[in-house]
Amino acid sequence: MIRLFHVSDVHFGAEDPDAIAWFTGLVATERPDAVIMTGDLTMRATTQEFQRGGDWLRSLDVPVTLEIGNHDIPYYWDPIRRLLAPYTRYAAVEKMIEHPLDLPGITVVPLKTIARAQWRWNWSKGRVSSGSLRRALSMIEKAPKGDAILVAAHHPLIEGGTRGTAKTRHGDVALNALAEAGAHAVLSGHVHDPFDVPVERGGRIIRMIGAGTLSKRTRATPAAFNELRIQNGQIEAIARTHTSASSKPIEEAVAAGEA
Repeated sequence: MIRLFHVSDVHFGAEDPDAIAWFTGLVATERPDAVIMTGDLTMRATTQEFQRGGDWLRSLDVPVTLEIGNHDIPYYWDPIRRLLAPYTRYAAVEKMIEHPLDLPGITVVPLKTIARAQWRWNWSKGRVSSGSLRRALSMIEKAPKGDAILVAAHHPLIEGGTRGTAKTRHGDVALNALAEAGAHAVLSGHVHDPFDVPVERGGRIIRMIGAGTLSKRTRATPAAFNELRIQNGQIEAIARTHTSASSKPIEEAVAAGEA
């Protein structure tokens, strides 16, 4: 069995030190096979925040792959840098961004869902470009036959029933294409609450699995991350929340009012 910790939205600059210490301790004692981080490592994309976030991820001492979130590029108050040089502060984490993981029977496929600018007011929402989707589909096509294929994105491709929203443009089209190509699940963050929603597309089931946050910016759920257990092509997603120290399937956490 492969065990993965799926974490998102740590927001260094607005992080929850207790939640981070809790997560770090669990990694040290339970030793997951890898950590998948689905974006918003930082709050304001500053060099210092990336340095702190990178130092933390390296301290986990397990393989890590990182996708970029909307908070990981400069925001409206720095429009020149956002439009012309949004990635210049990534030095501390560059080697972890979309880093391939060597996991038997599992292929992790990155899918970028952020954009420097959009034709709408709220640029924090998601967008899947045709180029990003093509790259993801190409990686799925090259994946070993029989692998469990996990797509790692920051924004949910369609809404997962949480308080926060992604409103990802072209997300539904992307979800259809990923399902048709053989992806089994799309891992995401952004909304700060866990969810696990099976979606039927073209006669196939593809799961949308969202992680909570380890920041102080919680919503309906306490600080949380997901544990993924993968065996014989089956994926079990467990929401692990900080204040309750609970570990249960995400749908049970939702039913219990924890999400």
